Amino acid sequence: MEIIYNLINLYVLPFWALMLFAPHWSWTKRILGSFWPVAVLPVIYAVLLISQLFAPTGMPLDVSLNGIAALLGTPTGAAIGWAHFLAFDLFVGRWAYLDSRERGLSAWVVSPILFFVFMAGPLGLGLYLFARNWRSLT
Repeated sequence: MEIIYNLINLYVLPFWALMLFAPHWSWTKRILGSFWPVAVLPVIYAVLLISQLFAPTGMPLDVSLNGIAALLGTPTGAAIGWAHFLAFDLFVGRWAYLDSRERGLSAWVVSPILFFVFMAGPLGLGLYLFARNWRSLT
């Protein structure tokens, strides 16, 4: 499970590096404009999730706080959760990047926000939504 965890971490890094450090490079928009960067992670997530559903012990369907804590407290549960986080953070980061290019927002403003999307997804999303609508507020 650790190999899968490490591979999905490595998988997202080039896309984040492009958005953060080369936002105006034509290949960045071309690569991130495709759905492929974000399409791979849901497949990995589904494979991990389905493999747990059919495992001998089975994945508990207890959605209480204790049930989720028990699931996430296992290496497989943590990998499933991490794949979930990475998939959604990359999706949101890709959307914010593409949307900011269309709106002409400065990369000097958007790149730090994308870092927050990468490291703390919902906080970064909130910051981007605020920055995106800042012009209409002023």
